[in-house]
Amino acid sequence: MRTLVTGAAGFIGSNLCDYLLHQNCEVQGVDNFVTGQKEFLKEAHKNQKFSFQELDLFDFEKTKKIIASYRPEVVVHLASNADVRFGLKHPRKDVEQGTLVTYNVLESSRLAGVKKFAFSSTGSVYGEPEVFPTPENCPFPIQTSLYAASKVAAEGLIQAYSEGYGIKGYIFRFVSILGERYTHGHVFDFAQKLLRNSKKIEILGDGKQQKAYLYVGDCMGAIWRILSSQDEKMNIFNLGPDEYINVDQSLDIICRTMAVSPERVYTGGKRGWIGDSPFIFLDCKKLKSIGWKPKKNIAESVEITLKYILENKWILEKRGVE
Repeated sequence: MRTLVTGAAGFIGSNLCDYLLHQNCEVQGVDNFVTGQKEFLKEAHKNQKFSFQELDLFDFEKTKKIIASYRPEVVVHLASNADVRFGLKHPRKDVEQGTLVTYNVLESSRLAGVKKFAFSSTGSVYGEPEVFPTPENCPFPIQTSLYAASKVAAEGLIQAYSEGYGIKGYIFRFVSILGERYTHGHVFDFAQKLLRNSKKIEILGDGKQQKAYLYVGDCMGAIWRILSSQDEKMNIFNLGPDEYINVDQSLDIICRTMAVSPERVYTGGKRGWIGDSPFIFLDCKKLKSIGWKPKKNIAESVEITLKYILENKWILEKRGVE
């Protein structure tokens, strides 16, 4: 399977490149290195079936040229603004990087004759639903974050292209992903805070927000199974585990692993910030029906992530930890 991966130097993208190469696929990665790390592509570069192009996907002409020259069978579009929390401070960023860039990659893929277009969406598109676990056909409520709103718009574009041009669409609605090469999110933030001050820690919200997390290796397995086995016009799947934990429980695991016992200072109500959903738990029966199941539970995923961060201090240094 000849595949082009956008956001290839990011957390999920670099893991996907390695996974696809292990499946004997030809892979071309593209990234602009705004948040991606060259270090994450070291293993991929050792493989002769991997190639890479530095690219700003906001440049439509360059995007069109690169996709046309590579002529992939499948495009997996992972590149996006991942800064969910501070979206209201720069509202244009989600529109540009979440929706307009998706259009650029999607239209370039159509012009190049790409047969399959896969997209990393989010469980946040469900807003604050009334149904838990939340299935793929749950009605969308009012959107609560600009990040999720941009993903909904991108999903709509992909569905329209699938209907109008015959491209097979694959939409992955992820929970939060954990594991090696993780560079942002609650485990990173807590580790960063505790390394600065192990006696006291600030927690956004009341610590009772309930979230599901999926190990990146299990995420890769799910993506591969969907892409290699599903062939409908539109293939929409939730990706997540059959469990969830709250913020305090996750912090318990982190503190135990780091051997610290800080005073906990809570800074809000049931939401850590505007747009933070207090409960995310997806129904993944559809994914499990095609033979997938996770190999790591959430506690294991948190521990693996934390140990990776602590063993790779260069990541912390890039984020300002002394």
